[in-house]
Amino acid sequence: MSDSTQTVRLHRVLRAPGERIYRAFVEPGAYERWLPPFGFVGKVHEMNAVVGGRYRMTFTNFGANQSHSFGGTYLELEPGRRIAYEASFDAPELPGTMKTTVVLTPVSCGTDVSITQEGIPPMIPAEMCYLGWQESLVSLAQLVEPNIPG
Repeated sequence: MSDSTQTVRLHRVLRAPGERIYRAFVEPGAYERWLPPFGFVGKVHEMNAVVGGRYRMTFTNFGANQSHSFGGTYLELEPGRRIAYEASFDAPELPGTMKTTVVLTPVSCGTDVSITQEGIPPMIPAEMCYLGWQESLVSLAQLVEPNIPG
């Protein structure tokens, strides 16, 4: 990653098994539900969750009714344990490729979730990216933590 790009790191412990959290990253309906930060709606256009497979999605700012699309390639997929993928924005003013790595580690009360996103374009403030991820992780917890009987 170039020196002008930025990196954010997030860490959470969720009361859910790693398999369930992993599924939230690779099932289109789940991804649309939790990944968009507060105030955004997500739409997955393509998701081929295999190593080398591609995904594409759009975030729409609900209040402003403005959208941005992005997509990339899955680099690593280890069910219940690890996910790594690249992402690029469609907009030419947001150049470069980001890499996100998610590590899921079993702990006594659920799963330790560590996320590193590298290569964030310089025109996106790192603190805004961090804030967006914090909001997304709240939604992820709301999706994966409930233990609703089948």
